Amino acid sequence: MSRDEQIKKRMAELTQIYSPLSAEKMSLALPLIQNAVFIEFQMRDLQDIIDDEGYIDEYQNGNNQFGKKQSAYLQAYNALVKSYNMINTRLEGMLPKTTGKSKLDALMNE
Repeated sequence: MSRDEQIKKRMAELTQIYSPLSAEKMSLALPLIQNAVFIEFQMRDLQDIIDDEGYIDEYQNGNNQFGKKQSAYLQAYNALVKSYNMINTRLEGMLPKTTGKSKLDALMNE
């Protein structure tokens, strides 16, 4: 499956999850969903790069100062994770509250 097809599939999955929203809320949720999908795919790319190149970079400042630091790819990944979590928190807050018991609650009460 091509990347574009994967993106469309993921958009459809998330849009389905948030379909119970009113039209007004959906108009607010749709850009968040699009950003979430974009970030998901960027994080996958960065994961591959980090797996290949590692998460530590060595540096040299001048003749005598050497060290190690977090790679730029890892910094970008961490920033995306924060944004992704914030978007998901906002999206989850838009969903209607469920009144039924969860499967875990039902099991615990048996």
